[in-house]
Amino acid sequence: MEKKRLLIRESQEGLFAKDTLVASEPSRLKPLLNPVSWKIANLLAEKPMYPAQIARELKIHEQTVYSYIRRLVKADLLKVEKEEMVKGAVARYYTIPFGALAVEFPKGERKLTFTTAQLSDKVRSFLEPFIQDGTFSGRIVVGSPDPHGPEKTTARDGHYAVHLAFFLGQLCKVPNDFVVKLDVDVKTEKEERQNLILIGGPGTNLLSSEINKHLPIRFNEKNVWAGLMDNQGRTFNIDRDAVIARIKNPFDPSKVVIVLAGVRAVGTKSAIIGLANFADKVLNEYKGEDDWAVAIRGYDLDGDGKVDSVDVVS
Repeated sequence: MEKKRLLIRESQEGLFAKDTLVASEPSRLKPLLNPVSWKIANLLAEKPMYPAQIARELKIHEQTVYSYIRRLVKADLLKVEKEEMVKGAVARYYTIPFGALAVEFPKGERKLTFTTAQLSDKVRSFLEPFIQDGTFSGRIVVGSPDPHGPEKTTARDGHYAVHLAFFLGQLCKVPNDFVVKLDVDVKTEKEERQNLILIGGPGTNLLSSEINKHLPIRFNEKNVWAGLMDNQGRTFNIDRDAVIARIKNPFDPSKVVIVLAGVRAVGTKSAIIGLANFADKVLNEYKGEDDWAVAIRGYDLDGDGKVDSVDVVS
């Protein structure tokens, strides 16, 4: 079976789609067609639950629930969402990994004019916390253009947020509140406990400076201009080198921080171009980890003196 994106409806508010599990053979859906399996699936479509909860809700024996869950998991129709300790034992919470089921026939495909279908599931997964009901949820934080912070530097990479915004526009709508903020304003207004996309390294962005020690690939703590270093001790110190990272927000672990930062401003540009123009390449090794990072290097392939391509170097 294959997961695809199915356009459900189009309205004045936008396009609405569901992740759809497509079966090439109807028999693959057989484990779900039992009435009890169907009730379990519909229950888990509302929220993740562990077997004992399901048994109480459906008023059936817990072992019966386990039996059906095993069949559904084996058929990739259920997955484990999380594990937690409940009454001294590990409880597995199950969920439905799709929003619809379908059987596909080899006809009827047509090209659509919007661009969201071109983004892979991996890219969507990387950015998923920032999209709530089709609208961007979080803050894009750029360094202040005025001298600030311990380095007394002026950020020269804030305009890169425009290129990033064009990319994010493929996935979501603009929210009512203004999402791009200066690092000094985020600090003053105490907005650190949100989903954050940080543009620029610790030398120019106060938020990047505060979370640098949490990054799997971090800037040299003694001299942030000296370059990047990963957990294996490898260093990346060319001006065009950069890190793309996603970690739990240290200020609120229920939120996420994405860092797009270079050794110099041109490195930060490399990070933006890497995510916006070469997302599948730079996220190739991303598998949904809570804390993940990759080091990339920008290149000028057409010889005009500007970065236009990237390679992964970590």
